Amino acid sequence: MANHTTARNIRNHVASLQTMTRFVLATLALASGVYTYLGVRNLLDGDATLVFFAAIIYSVAVSVGIYGFWTYLARILPEMRDAGSRLALFGVMAAGSLMIIAMSSWLNAAALAGSAAVEQHLAVTQEGYTADLDQANSNAIAALSLLPDIQRAGERFARLADDERQSGALTGTSGSGTVVQLLTQMSAQMRELEATITASRGTVQQLFEEGQQHLATMRGLVSGAGPIQPRSDSFAEESVALAGVIAALQQTSIAPSVARAAQDLSAGFIAPVAAGGTADLAGRQNEVMGTIRASVDAQSQALSNAAAEIMAQPRVEERRFVPLSSAEAVILYASSFLPSWAGAISIDLLPGVLVAMLAVAHAAVRRDEENIGDADRVTAADMMRAIELQDALVKARAQRLREAEPAAPEEPAPAQDAPETSPPPAHQPAAENVTPLSVNERKRFEP
Repeated sequence: MANHTTARNIRNHVASLQTMTRFVLATLALASGVYTYLGVRNLLDGDATLVFFAAIIYSVAVSVGIYGFWTYLARILPEMRDAGSRLALFGVMAAGSLMIIAMSSWLNAAALAGSAAVEQHLAVTQEGYTADLDQANSNAIAALSLLPDIQRAGERFARLADDERQSGALTGTSGSGTVVQLLTQMSAQMRELEATITASRGTVQQLFEEGQQHLATMRGLVSGAGPIQPRSDSFAEESVALAGVIAALQQTSIAPSVARAAQDLSAGFIAPVAAGGTADLAGRQNEVMGTIRASVDAQSQALSNAAAEIMAQPRVEERRFVPLSSAEAVILYASSFLPSWAGAISIDLLPGVLVAMLAVAHAAVRRDEENIGDADRVTAADMMRAIELQDALVKARAQRLREAEPAAPEEPAPAQDAPETSPPPAHQPAAENVTPLSVNERKRFEP
């Protein structure tokens, strides 16, 4: 009897929830249609009126399709009794869910998090441009690290020239001779190279500050308020200008010029003819000039190696900003917007939970009814209808019997003093084949 009560209660609950089920399905389908409209509107281009009607038609089609799909499953799947049919319909539900995600859920996610996804795309691109600007600036000013070595070499040549002029520290004979001229020439070349590097510092600093201004504008566009599309367009303009600054910084690097100048120190070394008044002085001058040449070769090799290391640093690859729509951005950065994706998919697939609940409820009802006896399946209303049907059958059988009996001859009227006897009931012959219910049995089946 408990199984019978449980099954009956479940059936009553399912029946009472039919209206609520339809309301839930309609509400979820409508919500999905609204967000689908918002998502698809950003994907269409052209006349505003055409875009509006196209988005409306698509969203209505999605809403109707979702509502019809889940309504069919809610009605049919719970009624399936064999495992094969249930598995087949569950497979259909899985395939339909994938189709719903493909035609609606990603647009819902675009409507929920599309602007935030585009902003993240702008932020990621801006970070990339920041790294490119820093690397280009580092490559450009790397040659400035050679400036102390060049200054020391130039000062050393100038100091040796003064010492030779004043005291003859190199040749033993003071005065402005050949050695002094050669040392002065080397010192002048070093100062020219130093001036070139120093002049490039101002250009690099100016370009870097210009790039910083573009980056500041881009950061403001990323975190600014208002529609995302105009900000994305302005961001694209700033990115083009910044790319030009980065390219200019790479071309401003003085390292190649330093490498060529270092090679010229050695390859273009021109030693003057010894101009000593005596052979001994001329010999000392030639010996000192050989020493100076060896020093110049060593200095040239050191500068060439340092410049080569600077030029070996990786160049900044050209970066191009690719604008993305909200739908494309929310797919590209889906891992950053999992809550939005979960909400968008849940709106479309939540009816599947209702279908599964109905399937479980109907399965429980069938399982409980299998353990119920035939007598327990009959309700009081069924019993009352059975009694009424029995009375109708009895009356119908009695009527047929009366019609089938031949007419009896007329009898004389009884004497006045004869006792009155009541005729037998008309339906009495029919009672021979019908067993009426006893009073106790009737009370048993009364509600």
